[in-house]
Amino acid sequence: MEIYKKQSLSETFAVYFDKRMIRILLLGIISGFPWVLIGSSLSLWLKEDGLSRSTIGWAGLIFAVYAFNYLWAPLIDRIRIPWLTNKIGHRRGWIVTMQFIILVSLICWNVVDPTTNLALVITVGLIIAVASATQDITVDALRIEQIGQNEGKSMQAGAAVAVVGWWTGYKLGGVIALNSAEYFQQMGFENYWQITFLVLGIVIIACNIGLMFVHEPQQTERQESQKRTDQMIQEKLGASNIATKTVAWVSGTIGGPIISFFKKNGFKIALGILGFVFLFKIGEAFLGRMSIIFYKEIGFSKGDIALYSKGLGWITTVVFTLLGGLFAIRSGVIKAMFISGILMASTNLLFSVLAWSGKSEWLFAVAVIFDDMAAAFATVAFVAFISLLVDRTYTATQYALLASIGTAGRTTLAASSGAMVDWLNGDWGIFFVITAVMVIPSLICLWTIRNKIKFQ
Repeated sequence: MEIYKKQSLSETFAVYFDKRMIRILLLGIISGFPWVLIGSSLSLWLKEDGLSRSTIGWAGLIFAVYAFNYLWAPLIDRIRIPWLTNKIGHRRGWIVTMQFIILVSLICWNVVDPTTNLALVITVGLIIAVASATQDITVDALRIEQIGQNEGKSMQAGAAVAVVGWWTGYKLGGVIALNSAEYFQQMGFENYWQITFLVLGIVIIACNIGLMFVHEPQQTERQESQKRTDQMIQEKLGASNIATKTVAWVSGTIGGPIISFFKKNGFKIALGILGFVFLFKIGEAFLGRMSIIFYKEIGFSKGDIALYSKGLGWITTVVFTLLGGLFAIRSGVIKAMFISGILMASTNLLFSVLAWSGKSEWLFAVAVIFDDMAAAFATVAFVAFISLLVDRTYTATQYALLASIGTAGRTTLAASSGAMVDWLNGDWGIFFVITAVMVIPSLICLWTIRNKIKFQ
């Protein structure tokens, strides 16, 4: 049963003025920015260095690490970073460590050439993806822990603000990346992308400074609950020594979050939730993986892409994410999921129209606006949906598990997006029609379990 209360529109909107939302916004920016590096920036870098669509599509497999970050999420819930944890907190210590790894990786990209050392470029991209996926585990946990356990309305508003932050980091980061690359290219630098990555490193440093203003609650309750689980397992083992304590710690760390999720929802409903989460955004991922290649092939410059897809898209995303949050609060997150899924499928068809009509700036702008509107609604509903499902004892692990399963569908299957366009002989219109149809199985799955899902 969903937790929400009908209010006037002004009362509902007032939740966005909670000071905690500023912190959540910053966390979203920190989470979204690395996707610029291994998404549009890497794709366009490889494209302009002469690599094929298929190669670029398969290079996107590095995103698959986001699908498996739940495997090490239990360790992030339990392991403390030496020195940093005591100085700035458990969650923030992990985030700063991962940001440092991303910064070093950007410096490495600055000295390599993809045409002569593609394997190294992809390896460094993989390191960025692993660090970013690990960072996301902690960012999501810290974001959820900013809100009280029974504040359903604030949780959904927080989900909207987190999505605004994510898209801000992704879109404005893209504006910086594309405009910097075009500027250095026009200045005559052959290694303009490598220089651009150093500029993006400055953004990483700024994010770390901003992180220090995000309050981290002291979660003694979570630690005590985890210790109780360890103690229960140890008692069942019937002995108290180093071996049994180790087994109890490992079992509680890995098994506790999974057992809790299935126990709360029941086996069949839990499987239904996992199936829906896996399928929901596959079509969007296929479109997103190839969109910047499509824009380039149809004739748009990096400046055009930065203006329409990144700059204009960011404004649209911010507005409709906040509206999507209000819609989720007033109508309920389940209804929001259905509406956003239908919108997401419908707007993909606009790209088919653009593909069949040829280069058109106004049609490009329309397609981007409506696609970002649908993506904003879908993302805020999706984030609210899984945020309301997690057990606070295992915040990082359960959220990472659900988010990773959603990412698994998007990354593993969407890696074949470039190959699909090639198989269609470059018929982008048909490709986008196929992406629109991909949302239907997830909505069927959600319909079958809609009345049996238990939120916190």
